[in-house]
Amino acid sequence: MRIETYIKELLYDYNCVVVPNFGAFLAHGKSAGLDITTNTLIPPTKVVSFNAQLSKNDGLLVSHIAKAKNLGYEAALQEVMFESEAWHKKLERTERIELFGIGELWLNKEQKVQFQPEDKINYLTSSFGLSAFTATPIQREVLKEEVEELEEKIPFIITPETREQSSFRPWLKYAAIFLLAVSLGVTSYRTYGDVQQKKVAVQQDAQKQVSRLIQEATFFDSAPLELPALNIKVNKKQLGKHHIIAGAFRVEKNAEKKVELLKQKGYSAFYLGTNKYGLHQVAYDSFENPDEALNYLRKIKRTVSADAWLLSEK
Repeated sequence: MRIETYIKELLYDYNCVVVPNFGAFLAHGKSAGLDITTNTLIPPTKVVSFNAQLSKNDGLLVSHIAKAKNLGYEAALQEVMFESEAWHKKLERTERIELFGIGELWLNKEQKVQFQPEDKINYLTSSFGLSAFTATPIQREVLKEEVEELEEKIPFIITPETREQSSFRPWLKYAAIFLLAVSLGVTSYRTYGDVQQKKVAVQQDAQKQVSRLIQEATFFDSAPLELPALNIKVNKKQLGKHHIIAGAFRVEKNAEKKVELLKQKGYSAFYLGTNKYGLHQVAYDSFENPDEALNYLRKIKRTVSADAWLLSEK
């Protein structure tokens, strides 16, 4: 009789199942974890171990078998003892005992029982339906590092004195115009009377030009004009909340080229805009239903580009 089937049934509800005259299978709770080497998320589970010192019959396994097979307690006990004796003989012949869904038993060089648990079955009932999940690295983090690296290399030149210099230049123009006007007036007269008349006329004309330029300079140096707000209604293409991203580009022209290339290949590609890092994003398509978006993403990663990722708006 293969009693490991009944042992497995009991491990779901009990943390200790004793096989009389052989040993006990113990179940210890283990919290959820992450396997960094494979990026696998492991749900909470029960870890099964074996202790050969706990071999005294506690009646749990025998009573369970008697009830399941509709046998008397003594008859069920004899079957369990027979199976226990058969396991001992296998170990003495240096054979391995394979218990499906539980693990494997064998003797080491010191003739001590060794046990290797099997991790295909999760005996923790609160984790029913949960399975190990392999996480895919998020491409956005890689793009963020690239953007930060680019920003460190791009030089920024700030010249705060530019405004001060530009505001001073009009006065140089005014002075030059004034001196030019005076010099022309001085060199063009023939008589003292003409000199006086032309001098006064030139001075008045120069004064008018200086006043006009000063007024223009005052206008541009004053506070900017406040224009009334305009409400413009823009008809924007209705998009879903889940976008399949084909790439993000530093230069907008490269993003536009990517959109045209994807459209030529038959995709409903479009320019999504810039993200918080200033990168221009291009999407294969957009979906309102998250399940449809995930299915389309798997198809794109499998057939077109493994670098595609899903961007979901809140």
